[in-house]
Amino acid sequence: MAGKEILHKMKERVCLGSSDPDSGKGKSKIAKHVTHGFHLVKGKSNHAMEDYVVAQFKQVDENELGLFAIFDGHLSHVVPDYLRSHLFDNILKEPGFWTEPEKAIRRAYRITDTNILDRAVDLGEGGSTAVTAILINCWKLVVANVGDSRAVICKKGVAKQLSVDHEPSMERESIENRGGFVSNFPGDVPRVDGQLAVARAFGDKSLKMHLSSEPDVAVDIIDDDTEFVILASDGLWKVMTNQEAVDSIKHIKDARSASKHLTEEALIRKSSDDISCIVVRFH
Repeated sequence: MAGKEILHKMKERVCLGSSDPDSGKGKSKIAKHVTHGFHLVKGKSNHAMEDYVVAQFKQVDENELGLFAIFDGHLSHVVPDYLRSHLFDNILKEPGFWTEPEKAIRRAYRITDTNILDRAVDLGEGGSTAVTAILINCWKLVVANVGDSRAVICKKGVAKQLSVDHEPSMERESIENRGGFVSNFPGDVPRVDGQLAVARAFGDKSLKMHLSSEPDVAVDIIDDDTEFVILASDGLWKVMTNQEAVDSIKHIKDARSASKHLTEEALIRKSSDDISCIVVRFH
């Protein structure tokens, strides 16, 4: 065992008990070499933690699903918590999920966003980004996202981004076609109507006329070259490239230790945002 991995295992025993609500791990029942781990760290802002995760394997009839998600709230911890409780249920309720999962996910995203907007009196005016990954029987991975949380897969040591960062500057034309605008004022980050730094999100009722909740969806097949997948909020990606993240954990075999290492590395690099990370390992 490499010295770096031994050090991480020692740190995990000292710092991360199984009762830690901000950290956890699990494994597939049909392929026990497929494991997952997650870790969350609150940022330096004065508001409550606005990141929520889902990380679990679930038996559905004769199939096993790995359900993984990062929900990163803005002006709200209520909307991402609602997504944690409802989005996957809505996806799995779609009658076409097993035959056309991409279409089912798109429809469930739209339905969930409508439900959030309809309940704005209870859920508030805030919103949330989302990146979800569904692992079907440990061989097919379906990733969807709105916003700037990201999914990255590692094959033979090479990072490949599976999600799309929905930046206002990249979607300026569609925002303006809806009657909105993109401005760098105040600050130096492009924002929808000068307020929101992502072009797609759940909720945000006051901006919804100018925002989209339509996800980008990607499908990848898990083969012998696939090593792991990282899902993380932008608190990580603001300070690390995809390849840097992959390189920093490629020798850490325990998925929870790997996710914790990524959050620690983001903190070392001065990330001040909430940081959430899930690692799913295939070897």
